[in-house]
Amino acid sequence: HKEYRRQRQMCKETAMSIDYFHQTQLINFLQKDLGISWDSITVALRQQEKSLGSLPMILWQLGLISLNQLDSTFTWLELN
Repeated sequence: HKEYRRQRQMCKETAMSIDYFHQTQLINFLQKDLGISWDSITVALRQQEKSLGSLPMILWQLGLISLNQLDSTFTWLELN
């Protein structure tokens, strides 16, 4: 649960700072570097519109990416 809380806090911080351009870069990273399918991303984007959460966190909550992939995504977000 401690890891989940840490990831959730990071989610809140990154969700506020991701604009359209960065979201496009994030989607490219998810597809090219992590191999996440467009179908999975589309499902998460639809959910994101409803919940206003961050795309990586929604992908993880829906079971579409692993915790390791979520961590890699947050690392990528911090560097980009």
